Amino acid sequence: MSVLPLLSLTPPEWAHSVLQDPIALLIDHAFLEKKAANNAMDMMTRWPGEWLPGWVETMTNVARDEAAHLAQVTRILTRRGGRLCRIHKNPYANALRAMVRKGEIGDTLDRLLVSAMIELRSCERFSVLAANSQDAELAAFYNALYSSELGHYKVFLKLAQKAAGKAEADARWQEMLEAEARIIAAQPPGPRIHSGY
Repeated sequence: MSVLPLLSLTPPEWAHSVLQDPIALLIDHAFLEKKAANNAMDMMTRWPGEWLPGWVETMTNVARDEAAHLAQVTRILTRRGGRLCRIHKNPYANALRAMVRKGEIGDTLDRLLVSAMIELRSCERFSVLAANSQDAELAAFYNALYSSELGHYKVFLKLAQKAAGKAEADARWQEMLEAEARIIAAQPPGPRIHSGY
């Protein structure tokens, strides 16, 4: 596993706990993939003032990947007798999104960095799940998703650096990493990808 820049790392005990209810975990995961696909589709038309070549193609690729992950999760969920509910909340992502400076010049930068952060934490959680699951199917599934989420995190971070300049993007990223450590620590426990420890 690559060294990830998160300031708070997930202990193996988290995986042992959330894997006690794999159906609830898969339902949560399915909604996260749906939201990630929707986010990429929304970001498709949110390029900064100056047109960035490859922006639309990149967001299209991310949306396609996330939709494919959604299909994979729902197949596993359905095969195990689970089904999606109508309502899903993610207080972790909502707290990160509250950091977006709306209406300011940093709006696009912050949206990209929040997207990178969610992908980064998901990537880290998938690696912990893969390493600690006794369920061979889930261990293989989360291991396979690790690389994709790592790639998405890097894509969003590079776009942020391109959109706002490396110095500004990196400074804001450090602020968000510090906030993210506090946000994840404040989450309640439970069978969710972004739950507390």
